[in-house]
Amino acid sequence: MTKEIFVPDIGDFDSVEVIEVLVAPGDSIQIEDSLISVESDKATMEIPAPEAGVVKALKVAVGDSVTKGSLILLLEPVAESVSDASAEEARADMLDTEVVPAVASKPAPSPVSTPAHKPSPTAKINEVSFTKAHASPAVRRFARELGVDLGQIDGSGPKGRIVKDDVKSFIKRALSQPAGAGLGVAPMPEIDFSQWGEVASKPLSKINKLTGQFLHRNWVSVPHVTQFDEADITDLEVFRKSMAAEYKEKGIRITPLVFLMKALVSAMKELPRFNSSLDASGENLIVKQYYNIGIAVDTPDGLVVPVVRDVDRKSLVDLAVELGEISVKAREKKLKPSDMQGGCMTISSLGGIGGTAFTPIVNAPEVAILGVSRSKMQPVWNGEEFEPRLVLPLALSYDHRVIDGADGARFTSFLSRVLSDTRRLLL
Repeated sequence: MTKEIFVPDIGDFDSVEVIEVLVAPGDSIQIEDSLISVESDKATMEIPAPEAGVVKALKVAVGDSVTKGSLILLLEPVAESVSDASAEEARADMLDTEVVPAVASKPAPSPVSTPAHKPSPTAKINEVSFTKAHASPAVRRFARELGVDLGQIDGSGPKGRIVKDDVKSFIKRALSQPAGAGLGVAPMPEIDFSQWGEVASKPLSKINKLTGQFLHRNWVSVPHVTQFDEADITDLEVFRKSMAAEYKEKGIRITPLVFLMKALVSAMKELPRFNSSLDASGENLIVKQYYNIGIAVDTPDGLVVPVVRDVDRKSLVDLAVELGEISVKAREKKLKPSDMQGGCMTISSLGGIGGTAFTPIVNAPEVAILGVSRSKMQPVWNGEEFEPRLVLPLALSYDHRVIDGADGARFTSFLSRVLSDTRRLLL
């Protein structure tokens, strides 16, 4: 009996694009094996198989838009799970399916000439990026006639192919910019780096590109101020280690991040302006009554920020369990768009890597972000003598339109007091 396999709930998005098909007709698959990869504006995720069986027919292709309930494939269920060896063969087939089309479908650079073209409202053509752009010869001719650099366009066609409508939209956006728009900054010069030695070109992942766009927008549109401070976490760390040893046998990692999350909520309650956002007009402040904390997670494909909801209502152990789960989902590309929405404030922790301080960029429409560097032992004067204390560097970046310097200093001072005395987390 053949069974239909559909796209499950993908969050609040109307549709997402299929960027990879990971199985083929005839493949044997197990429960939770990935069937397709889909991509939204914010994340890439893989759709898993709800049951084991043999793929009879595919009903989607790369470039298709799908939503909850879309038919993915027809599956012939098996009475019992395939053997481990068969499972390994199926996974090997999936890997082949994942790699081969990506190589085979990459178009060879089309020969291009460099005829003179009329001045246009778009940027000057960069021949290197123009040649590498994913577009047909007809689209290349069309773009060159209009003086459009294909290297500056994100394609909307299958596998990111640039189509004529993409070129037209690019020109329309350029023409709609008012005179003097932007910051008046001169463009980066075009440099042939190969003149000094061997180079290799590596395309950015879509997450890299989108993250760059969001960070650039936030940096330009949000007037940033960063307040630096330190917290004595000597006693907190003693308590944390005792908890870590107790819960290790249960497979739960008690990290400093859970204490930071609880302390951050206490500070947001003390100074509610930090738990707000400006509305679209920039004239009203939306003060939130919930406490959802975004956690910046470094993945092989780039930075993602899953959101832990209702931190004020969860225990340290609850938060530790949830952090472990979302970290795994982030690195395995299983986060849904809804998993990264609704944050009130973000924590970017680099303590596990190193560094002494940094200036995080506000994750708008949030109005503040907390950066945490590596803690270190240092001598602290107690009034009579120097004693060794474990000190945690803090960096609070905030939107100066909403928060002034005095409140920024009050926030980090309050946060430091809470972290220095874990009993305050109970208040």
